[in-house]
Amino acid sequence: MNRNRWLLLPLLLTLLFGFSLSLGSVQIPFAQILTILAGGNATEPVWADIVWNFRLTKALTCILAGGGLALAGLQMQTLFRNALAGPDVLGLSAGASLAVALIFMGQAAGIRLLYEPSPWTTALVASGGCFAIVIIMLAIAQRLRDNVSLLLVGMMISAGVSSIVAILQFVSKAEEMQIYIIWTFGSLGSLSWPEIAVLTFTLAAGTLLAVRSAKALNAWLLGQHYAQSLGVPIKRSRMIIILSTCILTGSVTAFCGPIGFVGLAVPHLVKLLIRTSDHKILIPASMVGGAALMLFCDVLAQLPGSTQVLPINAVTALIGAPVVIWVILRHPRMHP
Repeated sequence: MNRNRWLLLPLLLTLLFGFSLSLGSVQIPFAQILTILAGGNATEPVWADIVWNFRLTKALTCILAGGGLALAGLQMQTLFRNALAGPDVLGLSAGASLAVALIFMGQAAGIRLLYEPSPWTTALVASGGCFAIVIIMLAIAQRLRDNVSLLLVGMMISAGVSSIVAILQFVSKAEEMQIYIIWTFGSLGSLSWPEIAVLTFTLAAGTLLAVRSAKALNAWLLGQHYAQSLGVPIKRSRMIIILSTCILTGSVTAFCGPIGFVGLAVPHLVKLLIRTSDHKILIPASMVGGAALMLFCDVLAQLPGSTQVLPINAVTALIGAPVVIWVILRHPRMHP
C-alpha cells in the first residue's frame, strides 16, 4: 500500500469539510467561519447561528452518514463475496421505507398510525422497520449455512416489502404520497444536535462491531470454507457482521432517509486508491472515503451559486452508477 495515497483521503475530507462550511445561500467569509468555530464573535451575529445550527450540523451529518454506509457496504461485499452487494442488500432500507410509508400513507388502507409525524417519530418508526427486518434476517441466518441463500432471501424480502409500499402509494392521496417521496429523496440538512448525538452513538456501536470483525472479514474474503479452516466461528462471525451492518444502515436510514450508491461505490474506490485487502486498513479508509464522497455529493447538490438544493439521492446515483458500471466491466464473470 502506498502511504501517500492513504494520506489523500483525510486531506480530501478536510478540504471538502471546509468547502461545505463555506457554501450556502448566505455568503460568509471563511475567516469568519474559522473565528466562529474557535468560539469568537462574528461580524454579523446571525452568521454564528447559521454556522453552528445549519452548516456544521449538515457537514457532520454527511461525515457520519457517508462513513456508516461505506463501512456497511464494505462488510456486505466481503461477506457475500459480491462486488455489487450494498448495505441495503438485506432489505433494511425497504423495511424502514415500509414503516415510514405506513405513517405517511397508511390512512388510505385504514392503518394510519401517526397523523402529524415529527422528525423524531419518523426516525423512531424507520428504526422500528429496520429492526423488524434485522430480527427476521438474524433468525434466517441461524438456519441457513451458505451466504448465497441468505443474500437471495434478503433480496426477496426487499422485493416483497417494496411491493407493499407500491400498493400504499397506489391507494394513497397525492399529498400523502408526495410527503413520502420527499422522504425517499434523502436529507442531510434537517438533523438537530440531539439527533446527531444519537446517530453518532449508534454508528459508534456498529463500527465497534465491525472493527472487532476485521480478522474474520479478512478470512471471509476467500470464502466460508477457508474461513472455517482458519478457526473462524462461521455462524457467530456472520451474525456479528450482519448485526453491525444493520446498525449502521438502519441508523443512517432512520435519520437521513434511504441513501443509495454510497455504500456500494466507496469500497471499490478506496480499494482502487490504496490497493489493499486488509480490513484493518480498509475499515477506517472506507469510512473516511465515504465521508468525503458524501460531502462531495452534498456540495454538488447545493448547486454552487444557486439557492436551490438537489435531492441527495439523485446526486449519489450520478456518482455511484458509473462506478457500478465500471465494476461490472472489470469483473464480467462475476455477473450473469
